[in-house]
Amino acid sequence: MMIKRPFFWMIVATVAVFAIAPLVGGIGVRESLFLAAIYMILALNLNFMIGYTGYVNFGSIVFFGLGGTLGIFAITVWGWPLWAALIGAGVVVAGLALLLGLGILRLRGAYFALATIGVVEATKAFVSNFDPFGGSTGMYISFSAYKPLGGAREALWVAYFLLVAVLGISLLLSFWIKRSRFGLGLFAIREDEDAAMVLGVKAPLFKAIIYSVSSVLPAIAGVLFFFKNGVIQPEQAFDLTLSIEAIVMLMLGGQGTVIGAALGGFAYEQFRGYLLTSSTFSSFHLVIAGALLLLIVLFAPGGLIGWAHERWAITRKVLE
Repeated sequence: MMIKRPFFWMIVATVAVFAIAPLVGGIGVRESLFLAAIYMILALNLNFMIGYTGYVNFGSIVFFGLGGTLGIFAITVWGWPLWAALIGAGVVVAGLALLLGLGILRLRGAYFALATIGVVEATKAFVSNFDPFGGSTGMYISFSAYKPLGGAREALWVAYFLLVAVLGISLLLSFWIKRSRFGLGLFAIREDEDAAMVLGVKAPLFKAIIYSVSSVLPAIAGVLFFFKNGVIQPEQAFDLTLSIEAIVMLMLGGQGTVIGAALGGFAYEQFRGYLLTSSTFSSFHLVIAGALLLLIVLFAPGGLIGWAHERWAITRKVLE
């Protein structure tokens, strides 16, 4: 059982820290941890495709943006409460991802990676030209949408704690899938898909399911992110740069591991925040991110956790 493993309690402790720290440190800590949680969620769910299944997905941001678009549309146009918009966006995006996955996951290697980039650009073009979604100018949330939550100030706290819950679910789901028979099938596909199919793994179905699963929580996180910001625009919602940064986060921490994805997301957010606030490096943070990815691939392909596993065997027993 997961509850008997030390890593389960590490997840509980992590979520507790995220929940308590802003109450002690104030709004500044909340804002920093909100963005860190977003990055961790993106990296953890991208890990399902890259780390568990071996399929490089350059278009993971499409789930984040599409979820945010559908959720904010439901809130601003249909007047849905936040909880209903979160559930609705998650379900719809998961269904779309399942259908899409059944198609593009027939591709492998570079062909799949290129197809995911095309999905992002096609979705951004559609949303930018679809008037009900506000076209290229996007959608703005009126203050009346925050009233059911007690006003704008209280709504920001609600959005934060809901995001912490999504982070906790992402960690637990990653842990559970990794320890499950389903996860074993995914790892078999990663190592040798043809051999896995010979052994009875239903690779097309497994890949479509995990592709859909990897879309749900980023979609919900997208709703919370843009609900907090009060505005959503296609250029920001479907920014391909963030997809690439998510890969950097995952490689930094260690693909195929739960703690690696989470640690990479948190560390990269802190590093990125430092660069953006530096007068010297603020214009070069993407260049530095690219260089960092190159260094990881060349000298530490297992990321920080892989590096730790090579030196201290005990980490393999504790860190999943």
